[in-house]
Amino acid sequence: MPVRLRMRRMGSRKRPFYRLVAADSRYQRDGRFLEILGYYDPMEEPFKFKVDREKVVGWLNKGATMSETAEGLLRREGIVQAFNMSKAGSKADIKSDAGKKEEAIGAGESKGSSEA
Repeated sequence: MPVRLRMRRMGSRKRPFYRLVAADSRYQRDGRFLEILGYYDPMEEPFKFKVDREKVVGWLNKGATMSETAEGLLRREGIVQAFNMSKAGSKADIKSDAGKKEEAIGAGESKGSSEA
């Protein structure tokens, strides 16, 4: 089930209001969704955008993709950058742990061969 973070239009005619939702990409724009993550009101001056960062990061960690509009708003809030930094940091940690294990194995082999 491909999950997408996207905007769901609400409100009345000429008075739009959007909810940021996690939805199956096969569902209609204003159809079923899995979870509400925040809202966006472009009619306020300045516009209002409130989002639950933990929920968004949770969905991104599970492999959800973002629509262009949602990604732009999340970038503006700094959530995408924080997610990318944490993702890059976790990969660096995994690589550094693997490198340490390889060094330890390499050191163990050289000791073993000199004793024999």
